[in-house]
Amino acid sequence: MEDRQTRLKRLRIRSWRRGTKEMDLILGPYADQRMTELSDPALDLHERLLDQDDHDLYGWITARTRGEAAGPPDLDAALADVARFAGRSGKPGGA
Repeated sequence: MEDRQTRLKRLRIRSWRRGTKEMDLILGPYADQRMTELSDPALDLHERLLDQDDHDLYGWITARTRGEAAGPPDLDAALADVARFAGRSGKPGGA
């Protein structure tokens, strides 16, 4: 079983090395600034988020920065957190 630090490093790399530059610029800074604060269940949810297609993720996150509900309900908390971060930080898709 991997320890928390190894897991955080792995998830950070996955966040920065997406299929699209837009998602790199949204998920990478989020991982750098927020991931260490997440509980283990929140990390589980974030990892499931990282399994999603970049084009879907981008649409869901940018819709949420505009206040629209988007994405699968089971990923709601993770999508909302990333969208709040993106909206505050001025990253692509931010309000």
